[in-house]
Amino acid sequence: MSDYDRIAEAIAYVAATATEQPSLQDMAAHIHLSPSHFQRLFCRWAGTTPKRFLQVLTLEHGKSLLDESRSLLEVADSVGLSGSSRLHDHFVKLEAVTPGEYKSKGKGLRIDYGSHASPFGNVFVARTSRGVCRAAFLDGDDIEAQLSNLRRVWPLASFVNNDSTTGHVVDAMFGKDPNPELPLSLHVAGTNYQVAVWRALLQIPRGTVVSYKQIAASLGSPRSSRAVGNAIGMNPVAYLVPCHRVIQQSGALGGYRWGKTRKQMIQIWERAQ
Repeated sequence: MSDYDRIAEAIAYVAATATEQPSLQDMAAHIHLSPSHFQRLFCRWAGTTPKRFLQVLTLEHGKSLLDESRSLLEVADSVGLSGSSRLHDHFVKLEAVTPGEYKSKGKGLRIDYGSHASPFGNVFVARTSRGVCRAAFLDGDDIEAQLSNLRRVWPLASFVNNDSTTGHVVDAMFGKDPNPELPLSLHVAGTNYQVAVWRALLQIPRGTVVSYKQIAASLGSPRSSRAVGNAIGMNPVAYLVPCHRVIQQSGALGGYRWGKTRKQMIQIWERAQ
């Protein structure tokens, strides 16, 4: 079992029993480790203590994060960036697939792909010459499933297993890029509305959260939270397009395409980093 799997199991346990305020001993026993070993492992992975993490899991904390969040437009103005700009500590350029590219079904297009370890389990990454077109956390050996999804969109493209190329993307995703000043490009296929939502997500600063309603309001349609949620659910680029930073207006975590436990882990990890 990897460190990620151990921590994921511990966090799922803490989330399920948060109202009972489990002790360090309880958490450690759940994954069959000594309290001291568990504490060291957790701090090494998350950058914070299990006790602090438990505090962050409460609904009230989610509400306070929303209260602290400024509007998306205010955030964009304060950092002097346009609507498709802010991502983590990097500058990300999101380009939508053109109608002509979509119509060609990938003819003449090369897509490099690979699978790599990350703080949140293995991640599948695929990229074209113009940028990352897919990133997804893997639960089990479902690389072929990811490739099948891509082939449905680009049936005439050529697919090349190229861990060297995709490894640079993963380094940039999780702060190991030796050239962080270089832009990281995304090349995604979606409807105009989906692309608008994904661009709005790029404006959410690292370590903060917003609600679905706030995203809808930033797009000029405050009553379209459900449509925003649907677009977020179709996000093709995990983590880089930070749908994990969107929670419910009540402060509850909300859904996540790659699992609620992973969503909790990413939020805490970002704040700790």
